[in-house]
Amino acid sequence: MLTVTSLLSAQSSLISRDHPLLSRFPDSVIASVEFDEDINYRLVLSSLQRTRGLVSSEISERLRGDVTKIVYEVSEEFNGQDVYDFFREQLQERNYEELFNCSGRECGSSNYWANDIFRNRILYGPERNQYYLAMRTDPTVEFSPHIALYIITRGNRRLYAYMEIIEVGGAETRIDIANPNNLLERLRERGFVIVPDIEFQEDLALTSESNLSAIVSMLQADPSTQIYLVSHLSDESDIDTLLERSQQRANVLRQLLIGRGINGNRIIARGVGPLAPSCNGGNCEDRVEIVLQQSSAID
Repeated sequence: MLTVTSLLSAQSSLISRDHPLLSRFPDSVIASVEFDEDINYRLVLSSLQRTRGLVSSEISERLRGDVTKIVYEVSEEFNGQDVYDFFREQLQERNYEELFNCSGRECGSSNYWANDIFRNRILYGPERNQYYLAMRTDPTVEFSPHIALYIITRGNRRLYAYMEIIEVGGAETRIDIANPNNLLERLRERGFVIVPDIEFQEDLALTSESNLSAIVSMLQADPSTQIYLVSHLSDESDIDTLLERSQQRANVLRQLLIGRGINGNRIIARGVGPLAPSCNGGNCEDRVEIVLQQSSAID
């Protein structure tokens, strides 16, 4: 069973390269990272006010999921508007859905945001220097990750961009990679799973941190299971290059599984590049999925 410590370690490793759902502002550095497992979360969708001693928003959405919290410190040569515009451009480029935004005093007291909503005192500053943006990554899927972004320039001129990434579903969508039976059960239930702990090195090999054990154990546990290995890849390269590279990655992974004793007739490798961008969480641009084929006997 995955522990909170191991999940945090995995998340921290990921965040050192930025969370795949949102890239950092140029010339910014990560000041801190936290991870909360499977919690109830209130996503604020309107300005804040204090009523009868309690800080509240007229509109909010209750979510349950795993929450990654990242504080970026931005170079002082930029201002909050620069950072806000950068993230809104990302939102539009990735076709995310904007749920709410505000800036300056219309957001309410910065003290409310820093201490009551985000519970991080470093985010307190003058109201005129704040920006807030809430978004959903894909409204067409059931477990769509949500993002809350808060930008503040403090009185000492230090500029911070803070984001909370809520991967909706929590324990319901998380794969216990230490238990191949859970992986197989999820594959049978949904028809696909994102392959955990896989990272490629120049498309030709896996990194030393990659781990095939759960996949191998799953396929060994049920020799009748046949799968597609579907590699997704998206960057600034042209479409033909991305299709070729993603197919190469799928082929590499298939050969590695064959080398671990899995019958190659059970595995079909496919590279789709950026042509199937939608997914239920985590890394939607650079991932490998196992897709279930119709089971049949293997010679």
